[in-house]
Amino acid sequence: MNRIAESELIINSRGAVYHLDLRPEELADTIITVGDPDRVSAVSKHFDTIETRCNHREFISHTGYIGKKRITVVSTGIGTDNIDIVLNELDALANIDFETRTIKPQLSRLTIIRVGTSGSLQADVPVDSFVASTHGIGVDNLLNFYRRDNNEEEQQLIRAFVTHTQMTNLATPSIASAGPSVQKHFVEGFYQGMTVTCPGFYGPQGRVLRLGLTNPDLIDQLTQFRYGNHRITNFEMETSAIYGLGKLLGHQCLSLSAIVANRVEKTFSKDGALAVENLITKSLGIIAGM
Repeated sequence: MNRIAESELIINSRGAVYHLDLRPEELADTIITVGDPDRVSAVSKHFDTIETRCNHREFISHTGYIGKKRITVVSTGIGTDNIDIVLNELDALANIDFETRTIKPQLSRLTIIRVGTSGSLQADVPVDSFVASTHGIGVDNLLNFYRRDNNEEEQQLIRAFVTHTQMTNLATPSIASAGPSVQKHFVEGFYQGMTVTCPGFYGPQGRVLRLGLTNPDLIDQLTQFRYGNHRITNFEMETSAIYGLGKLLGHQCLSLSAIVANRVEKTFSKDGALAVENLITKSLGIIAGM
């Protein structure tokens, strides 16, 4: 088995992976990712016990229990570049032997669930509602750095998306699906739809402040896209990377979003923090029983 060099996998002085500052034994098999570091404690306050707290840069991690369910919650920061770090390091913790720096012969499958916020792209998906993403469509370019294969449905969806939006002048879009074994638990009380992942918050999501846009019709294009029973319900900044990297690494991933803005109706939640808290409590109740 090939040894992974020190420059490729950085392990710090306490035997923890560099960015997350977690040791393998400090990671649970069920992981909740949140963008905001302050949201880690908003999740872990619901734990019955907390056994580990780690903090490095924007990456804060708490591992603990709800009943007999062991869960790690980790903050990722914003954007797919951070997800590249987090997903690869989570997988390294589970599937690389830190002593020998070799891939373990028996691989572990993690369950990774994003709990975050998002903007709706459909009038009938209102603020303060919840979305469970069936697919992540990335217009950011991250997954183009990795070798990957899409199934036939994914290939058809992305071809239809590119034809509809003509977005290849920006980046070649990517697509990946939610993990079916975890998605099946999040149906009641959740809108289902595809999520577009953008590489920014303003121009890439069609917002105009002082700068003009190369694609001023972006919102309408995404809202109007249909392929069979599929439509785009929302967009944000992490889902496609979680789904794409998770699928390549053999993990089961799901992205859950509290809708805090409706870009079609041009409305914003009157209490976004409460919407997120409601999503956290609903999600934890389901996760604890999985």
